[in-house]
Amino acid sequence: MITAELGKDGIVAVVVKLNEGRGARKRASLDKMSALTARDLARVNKVIVARMDSPVALIPQLAGHIVAAGGKRLRPTLTLASAQLCGYSGDRHIALAACVEFIHTATLLHDDVVDESDLRRGLATANSVWGNQASVLVGDFLFARAFKLMVEDGSLRVLDILSSASAVIAEGEVAQLTTANDTETSETAYLEVITGKTATLFAAACRIGAVIAERPRIQEEALDNYGLNLGIAFQLVDDALDYSASSASRSGTISARARSPCPSCSPIAAARRRSASSGAARWRIWSSTTAIWKRPLAC
Repeated sequence: MITAELGKDGIVAVVVKLNEGRGARKRASLDKMSALTARDLARVNKVIVARMDSPVALIPQLAGHIVAAGGKRLRPTLTLASAQLCGYSGDRHIALAACVEFIHTATLLHDDVVDESDLRRGLATANSVWGNQASVLVGDFLFARAFKLMVEDGSLRVLDILSSASAVIAEGEVAQLTTANDTETSETAYLEVITGKTATLFAAACRIGAVIAERPRIQEEALDNYGLNLGIAFQLVDDALDYSASSASRSGTISARARSPCPSCSPIAAARRRSASSGAARWRIWSSTTAIWKRPLAC
């Protein structure tokens, strides 16, 4: 488009490129959601710091190490955002978001022991600094803190959702152990593992926002489904990064899962091999964007 205006020295033309940026793919970002929940998340962080305190000095020291390691607090942010989306105006979502983060942090401590990981987000894992025993026991402490927050909330529905999610997460981790050395692990089994160990907490984090806002069951289920599929996509990408060169740069080392003989995400690599010789594979991988899409997902 060309526009013109009359200046002191005559007509001045201004050329504007209408197609600038057209077709360019916008990079996904959590910035908008983070901005909407920033004030509440600051309150959540205060609850986390207060509730991980203990007269046993090693507990806050070790727990603080992994909490300070970074991360975007995605799971508690989902609780805050879903509560806001559902028009909730109370304070229950703050403690429950902290509860969700405690569950997640506890699983990270346990995961690093099981995976024999040395680094997380570029920093030494708790087990590499304080040993496996301390990491497991502090993880148990954080689980206990999470359940204390659930009980204090007073809702049996919330207690049921989060306690059930905790049990499913544990089942997912055990299921991953049983498939870790199986080169014939099916796509279905792989999806069941990542749904259990990762996506279930995403789903619960979203659902409780609707529950405390007393929204209809259909809205609860919609947020649950959103969280579930977001969690599946999140874990697919995270597993792919274990195989990419970028994982070395983002954490300083390839994870123990990727170094293992047959990691849990072997169906990804297996499907790629099958696709070269047959049409059986239903996976599409774009390594340039480090994104994986599976079709069909259970939407």
